Amino acid sequence: MTSKFRAVRGFTLLELMIVVVVMAVLATIAVTSYNRYAFRARRVDGQELLMRVASAQERYYATFNTYADNPVTGDLKLASDTSEKGYYKVEVTSDDLTKSFTATATPQNGQEKDACGALSIDSTGTKLPAGTDTAKNSNGRCW
Repeated sequence: MTSKFRAVRGFTLLELMIVVVVMAVLATIAVTSYNRYAFRARRVDGQELLMRVASAQERYYATFNTYADNPVTGDLKLASDTSEKGYYKVEVTSDDLTKSFTATATPQNGQEKDACGALSIDSTGTKLPAGTDTAKNSNGRCW
């Protein structure tokens, strides 16, 4: 009698565990990259809101020779102090509204973890955080 051994084909537990570890590492890298991209994409929501406020402020100043103090209930008459997608909320501050204003968009609804933090623009068109601030611009340019 001859005994024939057939080779069993399949995966060993060790091979299967190696595949699972490799997939976990790749998934971690992919999620991190996606989150960084999502922060950059949502940042446009705050930039657009600030540009809209700055434009409305300049129109208002051209008519009344002063800046408005509140973008919603004030004379700018914007629909909301929250950005279109809801990721930023704007606030206008000034020491003297006849001379200047600063509009600041504060991140909210998951955007708080963005490296840029709050975005702002003032009556001279200065946008913060500045492009030279490497810590704030670590996930792409803030403006």
